Amino acid sequence: MSPARAHAVRAIVAGMSDDFIRRYRATVAQFPKPSVTVDLVVCTVIDADLKILLIQRGEPPFAGAWALPGGFVRVGDTFDDQGESLEEAARRELVEETGLKLDRAWLEQVGAFGQPHRDPRMRIISVAYTALVRPTLAPLVGAGSDAADARWFSSTALPTLAFDHDAIVRAAHAHLQARIDTSAIAFELVPETFTVAELRGVYRAILGADQDPGNFRRRFRRLQTDGLIEEAPGQRPTSTKPAKVYRFSGFEAGENPETR
Repeated sequence: MSPARAHAVRAIVAGMSDDFIRRYRATVAQFPKPSVTVDLVVCTVIDADLKILLIQRGEPPFAGAWALPGGFVRVGDTFDDQGESLEEAARRELVEETGLKLDRAWLEQVGAFGQPHRDPRMRIISVAYTALVRPTLAPLVGAGSDAADARWFSSTALPTLAFDHDAIVRAAHAHLQARIDTSAIAFELVPETFTVAELRGVYRAILGADQDPGNFRRRFRRLQTDGLIEEAPGQRPTSTKPAKVYRFSGFEAGENPETR
């Protein structure tokens, strides 16, 4: 919330009497209220295969089952302390569930999931996000304190998931497919230095189909001409001959170099 907006809201709150606030809260307390969680579809690409991070639940419900990482949104009880935003909750859970300092990771909201009975404990509405982890960081991911295990699974060979997490995964994959040409998705899923083939493999992993080599190289050269990709020192060994390696330049994490 902007300072001006916060000042305006405080002025409104100041105009309400303590008695009004007490009566309002007493009235609202009569109605059932749902809890809100965030669920994370954490993705990486390894060997041109889209991988999704799953955690094995250590506690009921669904103890022992595989599920998406996530947790409850923290809320407060006063005007000045109303808790955290949805994105703050998602970023906090991302750090807690992966053990990595991913405060600047690419994160985007997928949608809300609120079907009754999706959670056997109570009425819980979940807001899903997708997050991207570079393949060089993927082996460093560890299970959080409330999970029995954490593991990367191929998106084409997922186990049975707890809750409605299979529907969330499908929605997140469709979201990535729709956004790959209008966001920095592909650029967040290659190593810091990469080959043309590795970048092309990211597109294949997300879209489920190979990209025409000629068209992809022309697109790649345009990014070079625009100064968004530059050749990096070194080479990558391949089965035939060493391949040149490249790196992105001149943009921040989360920014799409193709739309600058």
